Amino acid sequence: MTELGTTLAASPLFGMIRDGGWTMWLIAALSVITLAVVLWKLWSLWRLGVWGGSHSRRAIRLWGDGQRRAAMDAVRGRPSARARVAQAAIGTSLDPRFDDAAAREETARVARQALYRSRTGLRALELIATIAPLLGLLGTVLGMISAFQVLQSSGNQADPADLAGGIWVALLTTAAGMAVAIPAGVALSWFESIADRLQSDLEDLATRIFVAGQEPARPRLFEAAE
Repeated sequence: MTELGTTLAASPLFGMIRDGGWTMWLIAALSVITLAVVLWKLWSLWRLGVWGGSHSRRAIRLWGDGQRRAAMDAVRGRPSARARVAQAAIGTSLDPRFDDAAAREETARVARQALYRSRTGLRALELIATIAPLLGLLGTVLGMISAFQVLQSSGNQADPADLAGGIWVALLTTAAGMAVAIPAGVALSWFESIADRLQSDLEDLATRIFVAGQEPARPRLFEAAE
């Protein structure tokens, strides 16, 4: 552990964080949080099945062909968001206790839960993308104040090299804040696009099931004559 600590202390990254002051430590913590949120969000969306949809598409085909029970069996017990919404729409359409309005409301409730799960954690990324550059700017301002205080106290004997070094350290926090905010903003935009796509798919899925459920079953072509 001692050798590891010595290696970390001697690394350039650790040196930049140490020289940048307390704002650099906060920005470093935000970078770790950003990575954790992105990895957790990828895992959460994978569990939600946002990149799937084969079972729900098969259920729609069966439902449109009039195979009601087969359509229900295609999505029964599936964990993905699309399958759960399809199961809710088909199940309430087959249940005589639900009229059309109640069936749509129950399906909308299930869809809202799925959409809420798809957007969980996005506020954290939005907050990081907002405050990381502000923390960097704050660190730069504080560093510049310290640098000019040294210049004022030194008077005519001020060393330009020391002043330039202080300004360089101060500007480092702005660069670090932007380095954290940019990936967080990109990840936020990507996750929002996934949630928007999921919302569109769920609306289309439920509408197709309810519209097809109101139509009589289509006769099969070339049906054998009795």
